[in-house]
Amino acid sequence: EVQLVESVGGLVQPGGSLRLSCAASGFYFGFSMMSWVRQAPGKALEWVSSIDSGGGSTYYADSVKGRFTISRDNAKNTLYLRLNSLKTEDTAMYYCAKGGPGSAPGGQGTQVTVSS
Repeated sequence: EVQLVESVGGLVQPGGSLRLSCAASGFYFGFSMMSWVRQAPGKALEWVSSIDSGGGSTYYADSVKGRFTISRDNAKNTLYLRLNSLKTEDTAMYYCAKGGPGSAPGGQGTQVTVSS
């Protein structure tokens, strides 16, 4: 059974930073492309970023490019998302997902709120 457990998010001021993690189990994590997606209140699910199985190739939505960094540690079966220069519009529930862009969220999600 695929299990994805996101770390606790938090409340951050605009311009601040945060790192999310996602612990994976129940599948061959090191063989899987992984993604982060988010959903802001009242809005549709939005793809944020993806990383290939080896971590050598990364992909970002235009809205986060240059501010967010996706990474992974295959030895620890863990996916990360570093969020820098946060904006109020980054406020959302963040989910990790097994697969590439378009994959459905697999965890319970973690709330990130950007507010002064």
